[in-house]
Amino acid sequence: MASATTPSPAATTSDNSFARIFGAIFSPKPTFASIVQRPTWVVPVILGCILFIAVVFAFTQRGGWPSFFQKQMADNSSVQQMTPEQRENMLEKQVKYAPIFGYFEGVVIPPVAALLTAAVLLGIFNLTGSTQTTFKISLAIVAFAWSPWLIHGLLSILIIFLKDPATVDLQNGVASNVGAFLPEGSSKWLTALLISIDIFAIWTLFLLAIGFSATNPKKLSIGKAFALAAIGWLVFVLIKVGLTAAFA
Repeated sequence: MASATTPSPAATTSDNSFARIFGAIFSPKPTFASIVQRPTWVVPVILGCILFIAVVFAFTQRGGWPSFFQKQMADNSSVQQMTPEQRENMLEKQVKYAPIFGYFEGVVIPPVAALLTAAVLLGIFNLTGSTQTTFKISLAIVAFAWSPWLIHGLLSILIIFLKDPATVDLQNGVASNVGAFLPEGSSKWLTALLISIDIFAIWTLFLLAIGFSATNPKKLSIGKAFALAAIGWLVFVLIKVGLTAAFA
């Protein structure tokens, strides 16, 4: 009588992209092992676009843009030098065109960000000799490692509808980072730095580590993969903080 064999982790996971999104969140190791073997990436990126657009739509429907831009104008010394009529005219134009630009960004930013991130991480991992993988696999890992941000998008929509839109910070609505606890008037470079220390960002780094480790588990530990992914993240944060300090 033939004995039953235990299936490998990759064999127990589904190729269905929606199942992989849940798997990346709740059972990442076998899920990313499956993703590395049979990479896909389109569905999570499209969902990212949809949720981005949905957040902009919800904020627009709730009438949050006037207060959003009024706060920005209050922090801008050059705007404060304008006449009341000029400021009012600027505000009307911003409120009118903000949703259009927001929808455009929703279509463009998720796929472009995924492509760039996949290219950078592919270079980091391949050039260090930690693994020799392909761009398609790198893109698939990145796409599903961003699954926690789908939760972030859903929470953002919920917060927009539950709170007074005048009190919602569209750029930090979920308040899942250290920057959310800074007092008003804090320097912009410090805010940019502390906003980057985010629960969802750290969660994503762990998923990236698990994903890239799965490309060469004998040579690349999850700890080493996390350190390499964190290097790319730190460079991005430093560039963002530097640009904020230069143009604030």
